[in-house]
Amino acid sequence: MGILVICSYRPRAGHEEEARLLMAGHVPLLRAHGLITDRPVVQGLTKDGELVEIFEWESVEKSRGAPAIAEIGQHWKAMGEVMDFVPLAQLAEAQQAFAHFTPL
Repeated sequence: MGILVICSYRPRAGHEEEARLLMAGHVPLLRAHGLITDRPVVQGLTKDGELVEIFEWESVEKSRGAPAIAEIGQHWKAMGEVMDFVPLAQLAEAQQAFAHFTPL
């Protein structure tokens, strides 16, 4: 059974474009390794510039095993160098009953 995940990232100052490019490559990389479903992915932007993506892991086991795949570990490391992974609850939009994001 799949697991829906909402990821939120806060690009570091001066790295906004690089953060967007890395996020754009994230889902295709996960798909290439058979880790996520073919369900459409949603990517968005907050009013403060944070990035949000929603996708579905194939399973909990595959989500937990992803860091052991070298290419994914390297991609996540590159992401971590230009953005912070932040809890959804820290986004201003998440303080509303119906969070609104600008689609990317």
